Amino acid sequence: MLAPCRPIPVAAPLGWLAKGWRDVKAAPRQSLTFGALMVVLSYLVSAAAWLWGNLGLYLGLVSGFVFIGPWLAMTLYAISQRLEQGEKPSLGLSVADAARSLKRSLVFAVILIVVLLIWARAANTLYIFFPQISDPGWRELTLFLGIGSLVGALFCLVIFAASAFSLPMIMDRRVDAVTAVITSVNAVLRNKPAMALWALMIVAGVMLGILTAWLAFVVVLPVIGHATWHAYRETINAEQWPRMDRPTA
Repeated sequence: MLAPCRPIPVAAPLGWLAKGWRDVKAAPRQSLTFGALMVVLSYLVSAAAWLWGNLGLYLGLVSGFVFIGPWLAMTLYAISQRLEQGEKPSLGLSVADAARSLKRSLVFAVILIVVLLIWARAANTLYIFFPQISDPGWRELTLFLGIGSLVGALFCLVIFAASAFSLPMIMDRRVDAVTAVITSVNAVLRNKPAMALWALMIVAGVMLGILTAWLAFVVVLPVIGHATWHAYRETINAEQWPRMDRPTA
């Protein structure tokens, strides 16, 4: 069983981004606190992997990040939801909103961990294509990098399709994680042009973060997070599931 999706125009992601920026301006303290926390976590993961890391440690750190990431992201969705309903944004209440969906978001995280482990295994397997000569030419390296990029892009596509709408739905409705993931994948497949543009915009935001040594994430990640809530609201019709109860001040 899945929630039906609405057809969305190709340019819809531009509107989502504008609404995300509007929410950041409406709740700057809450949104930028989230962004600053994500920058700190990014530095901690990068530093640990650089100073003491090996593949096992890095995967462990990323796995831990995957478990807390959904809860952090749902805090942004909760802020957007309260703003949408004309309420004053509250970081504490939004954290509580996200916590009420924590169990189901952890199921989503487990699904994501399985995909990441398969991805890591596939990445190790790719070394059979690495040139077995001491000074490989550009043809050999191009083949290796090309295959690696295609495999990485495939796994990125799987993760994007599974997560595009699932977490906002989990936070908003009493729905299990598997139903939310299937709903998300279905909506992405039925709106390929618009979702391709949305994916490119997210990649551009991540690249901006990398080019600024993660500092741009202070603003970029909150904008994307709030925009994801509006993407869900415009695309998914989840009325058949009851809303989550929300704490009040």
